Amino acid sequence: MAIAGGILALAALGWLLFWILLRLPLVSFAVALALLVAALTAPVSRGLRRAGLPAGLAALGAVLALLAVLLGIGFLVGFRATSTIQGLTRPLAAGIDRIRVWLIEGPLGLDAQQVSDLRNQVVNRLYQFAPDPAAGARMVVYVLGAIILIAFLVFFLLKDGATMWAWLLDRVPARRRDQVDGAGRAAWTTLASYVRGTVLVALIDAVGIGIGLLVLGVPLWISLTLLTFVGAFVPIVGATVSGAVAVLVTLVTNGTTDAIIILAVVLVVQQIEGNVLQPLIMGHALNLHPAAILIAVTAGGLLLGVAGALLAVPFVAVSYRVLEHLRLHPAEPERAEPERAEPGPAEPEPPPLGERTVLPVDDAPAPRSAHAAGA
Repeated sequence: MAIAGGILALAALGWLLFWILLRLPLVSFAVALALLVAALTAPVSRGLRRAGLPAGLAALGAVLALLAVLLGIGFLVGFRATSTIQGLTRPLAAGIDRIRVWLIEGPLGLDAQQVSDLRNQVVNRLYQFAPDPAAGARMVVYVLGAIILIAFLVFFLLKDGATMWAWLLDRVPARRRDQVDGAGRAAWTTLASYVRGTVLVALIDAVGIGIGLLVLGVPLWISLTLLTFVGAFVPIVGATVSGAVAVLVTLVTNGTTDAIIILAVVLVVQQIEGNVLQPLIMGHALNLHPAAILIAVTAGGLLLGVAGALLAVPFVAVSYRVLEHLRLHPAEPERAEPERAEPGPAEPEPPPLGERTVLPVDDAPAPRSAHAAGA
């Protein structure tokens, strides 16, 4: 009964925590993203500490380096991509129209009304992704607030992360402290491996597909390269969607031949990613079946949208590693206290030091005679 009650209590606590996270999406997403960014920038902070900087300055330097990289990408690519997002949706809509005509008049001969209804739904969704100026301004304020919160959280995680973890371990029972400490370290190692590997894989994907788009002279190659880089952070689904968008835009702007070439480039890059880069770079950090990854991405997207799709795989990978560590490293058994000996009869206490023992008169030694003394 006690074990069942404990399991029910833990389940209720987990459900309550999950409900709170869903009610506060900005805070939940900021904390999760801060953990990812801290795992990514931890080597920079450690390097600055080895160079002689104190913990606070090392953490600040890592955060400033990260902000500089993000701002550079924003100025060079992000603003241009935002300004051309309307131009990106129009070619996509035109490409869908060409596919619609082929589905109706081509060898498949599908029903025109059904294909048109499907086309209208897809095009309406595409135009919904292009925000109006007011929504764009609100989004900028929202994103800036999230970036500031994430920057502060990353700073304190890099500066006081070890202290925070030690404080948490002090609240754990002694016999489970080593087990929890090992699980936490396994989770952090998995998270760091996932983030660094994903960034490297996304960069390689974006460079490979971006070079193909640039060589063929696709007008929106910078925006498509950025979309490929961001899409790589959502396993399986992101790469498929970004590749399809690149092919459709190339089909409209450059024609069928270039679209087939880009399709071949996308397929080759994704095959290299799945069969070479993922096993080589990620190693055994994730060790998740593709079906589990697909289910996690789908569930995260349904629950929290794009943010849920981004965070689903690292959450599942970290949870899996923690459970595996707890399974393979059980807690230390409780040690029984040694039994105390039964008290025996009280022994007489020795006389205090410094006090002479007075013997009875009968037992006192007889004084020696003068003759004996002279002898």
